Amino acid sequence: MPRSMLRLLPCLLLVCLGPVSGRTLSARIAQVVTPVATLEGVTVRLDWPAQATQGSLSLTAKRVAAQDLGYRFADIAWDCPLLRDIQGGWRCDGVLRSGRAKPMRLSLDLGVASTDATLSQGSARFALHRQAATPDLTSLDLTRVPMAWAQALATQAWPAGRFKSGTLDGRLTVEAADDKPLRIQGPLSLAGIGLDTPDGSIAAEGVSGRFDIDYRKAAAASQVSLSGALKGGELLAGNAYLLLPATPVSLRIDATQSGSAGWRLPRIEWRDGERLQATGSAALSADGALRDLDLSVSSRDIAPLRQAYLSGWLGLAGLGEVALAGAIGARLQMRDGELRVADARLHGVDVRDAQQRFVFEGLDGDVRYSADAPVASELRWRGGQLQGLDFGAAALPFDSRDGVLRLRRPAAMPMLGGRVEFSAMALRPPAGDAGLRIEFGMEIDSIDFGKVSAALGLPAFTGELSGHIPKARYADDRIDFDGGLALHLFDGSVQVSSLAMERPFGVAPTLSADIALQGIDLQALTGVFDFGSISGRLDGRIDDLRLVDWGASAFDAEFHTVPRSGVRQRISQRAVQNISSVGDASFVGSLQGQLIGLFDDFGYARIGISCRLENEVCEMGGLHSANGGFTIVEGAGIPRLNVVGYNRQVDWPTLVERLAAVGKGDVKPVFE
Repeated sequence: MPRSMLRLLPCLLLVCLGPVSGRTLSARIAQVVTPVATLEGVTVRLDWPAQATQGSLSLTAKRVAAQDLGYRFADIAWDCPLLRDIQGGWRCDGVLRSGRAKPMRLSLDLGVASTDATLSQGSARFALHRQAATPDLTSLDLTRVPMAWAQALATQAWPAGRFKSGTLDGRLTVEAADDKPLRIQGPLSLAGIGLDTPDGSIAAEGVSGRFDIDYRKAAAASQVSLSGALKGGELLAGNAYLLLPATPVSLRIDATQSGSAGWRLPRIEWRDGERLQATGSAALSADGALRDLDLSVSSRDIAPLRQAYLSGWLGLAGLGEVALAGAIGARLQMRDGELRVADARLHGVDVRDAQQRFVFEGLDGDVRYSADAPVASELRWRGGQLQGLDFGAAALPFDSRDGVLRLRRPAAMPMLGGRVEFSAMALRPPAGDAGLRIEFGMEIDSIDFGKVSAALGLPAFTGELSGHIPKARYADDRIDFDGGLALHLFDGSVQVSSLAMERPFGVAPTLSADIALQGIDLQALTGVFDFGSISGRLDGRIDDLRLVDWGASAFDAEFHTVPRSGVRQRISQRAVQNISSVGDASFVGSLQGQLIGLFDDFGYARIGISCRLENEVCEMGGLHSANGGFTIVEGAGIPRLNVVGYNRQVDWPTLVERLAAVGKGDVKPVFE
């Protein structure tokens, strides 16, 4: 809006005003230059009929440029009735137009010793006052001024910022002398401010507050001091999302800029009661990226931090609903965009995931990271849970130097009757194009798998879980494990290898692995699942297993019995019926179905079944082809019973439903 030209009007009118009764006066001026702005193509016309008590004034300008304030206008036109007061001053009040912009009203009062001008549009009002004795000082009063009116001035300090909504109230003093920097200072109140940047990295909505501002701009440097308070609304800066409280949050920022270099912020203060206190300094590059940072923060009560300050970062990791309690302190130092120092101090911190994926209780101690000189620290916790599995107290001693946080010595914690030990842990924070990277070794010793089963809601398995993982690597939200895990279950073994996880704590976590089974006691296994009785030993494999959000989406599995000396191979009627109900199989053999019901169980030579899952369809197979189908159970002895499957393609969700029905005992043996 053409507020910058208000200071020029007195100069132009004095060219024409004087003993004007009965005259028509006009002036054409190629250029008018003042400390505030430059006008080009100016025309002033005054009509004052003889004996009239008032005249009419018309002023036009092809271009107006207030370089320091950032305003440029074209085709300015102002028409008003001109009156003279009893002290010898002049007054004119009329409509002001600028190109296609919405018309405004400009009222100008040229007193003998002062100049007053008011620009208004609806309820918005912008008033100017200047004394002739101090021509370089101008007072500005703002009443419900739209933020859009301040866009050009704000662009001088922040080119990427775009105001969308909100109003300003306040009283500013503008000092514009030829031999001094432009200076704007005074109190400002903001209401309902909305803004964003073209790339969406910074945004605000519904923000209100009150500040004292001191802005200075010289040819080679700019300086801003801002102090006051914000309340209400939302702020977004990169991954940081802030939900401001209704109570005021104290803010102080001092900033300087030289030439085309980025801004330096030697003083930053943010005070939000017990929730968050932050002080420090920062420096931005010419493109607005954070280059240097020294920041100290503390919170006596971190419970409200998730919603108010941390939801943006936590949401990226799928932890947007995590519950926090306790107190923290931290210090961060960045140089040239890279983290140099990080020091977190925790006091009685509890962390609880809303989806019950993990819990940490009683976190205490500190974690110190250094890109240069060596530092030591130690983090402790009282206990917790991982995917419902309880673990006990532990202490992790750390050393850090040269940009790596390392575990100083192996650290163990009790877990479900056994122990888990971490070793060779090394953490590298994000740097350049590389994200967070973590490497560690892990030893799992004698964990009670029965307790694991109970915690995960699985059937009542028994056995122990042990394993050695010499190295695990976390990068790009993925964990890859070297080595493997060994489970001793049902008098046999289960080996897990090629283990990897994507988004372990994020949305739709994915697990991939290869699993090998050897020597599983079928009698114990089928007893747990209430499947019916099968005696014998089972080997098998599950290759290329992929679980998405803990549900199977792909695998290539095959299981078969292995004869062992002294081990009987028998299968009960109920187990036969369950196999048939799940696999769309039928009974065939030398004895027909009507005789099968006379026997409680049957001998078998071999049992084998396979399933390759892809796109929710299970490609089924067995021991070998038979009568257009595939043999699942190959009988032995009298009565000789074979079980043959005929449906090679089975809908996976349907198959899962059948297995669940078998587990609940909903399938009953039926013989015809």
